[in-house]
Amino acid sequence: MILGQISDLHIKTDGKKSYRVVDTAESLRRCVAQVNGLKQRPDALVITGDLVDFGKPSEYACLRELLAPLAMPYYLLPGNHDERNALRAAFPDHAYLQQGGERIEYVIEDHPVRIIALDTVIPRQSGGALSPQSLQWLDEVLAQQAQRPTVIAMHHPPFTTGIGHMDDIGLADPQALEAVVRKHPQVERILCGHLHRSIQRRFGGTLATTCPGVSHQVQLDLDAQAPSCFVMEPPGFQLHWWDEAARSLVSHTAFIGEFEGPYPFYDGDELID
Repeated sequence: MILGQISDLHIKTDGKKSYRVVDTAESLRRCVAQVNGLKQRPDALVITGDLVDFGKPSEYACLRELLAPLAMPYYLLPGNHDERNALRAAFPDHAYLQQGGERIEYVIEDHPVRIIALDTVIPRQSGGALSPQSLQWLDEVLAQQAQRPTVIAMHHPPFTTGIGHMDDIGLADPQALEAVVRKHPQVERILCGHLHRSIQRRFGGTLATTCPGVSHQVQLDLDAQAPSCFVMEPPGFQLHWWDEAARSLVSHTAFIGEFEGPYPFYDGDELID
């Protein structure tokens, strides 16, 4: 199995650019085309939040249209820019969005790797949190299939990154989540968004990671007082390959765009100088 991940789409309507700079709709079009064109196409795609910019129904309508060409099933979860009711209304055929009551939390059982989505959204706030009910539910769901490889998908990463202005709007009380995850060694990865960069950290006996943004990236500035800035570094996505023989998940980061190559390292039987 290959599980794709994209994140932080920030879709706007009427051709508007995010922060008057970023054409997020065009960025997503290019991303969808590249994912569809992969030689090893993902079996499924998880989209880890900040789907749109202001949570408007018109933005979700645009998002639905942009995602329509995807050649594989995809699973949506909200970020701090999203609005749960508008998201559910725009995707009524995505039955999993109705699993979690008020929060958009669900389990996907259709693939060799189990997918559990957690909702970290605090309405009208940039930071995130998990409710005690969510943590109890996660513990119970993980206990039901203790031998099955599992990924947890959520928007806010459960660790500080050193990028000060993003850590200021991170996940509250990550230790509570860590205590639950540590009890369940079948958790192969915690897949997150929010940071618009590829970042990894050991967490609860597994690996927590963040995915690059589909459009703009957060500036890499490891300062507690780092200003809130973004850069137009190459956008990206991730592929999480389940190695059945090794019983392990292997994660790759890819960049969106057209680049020269591939070129061979050898010319016939000779190494190229």
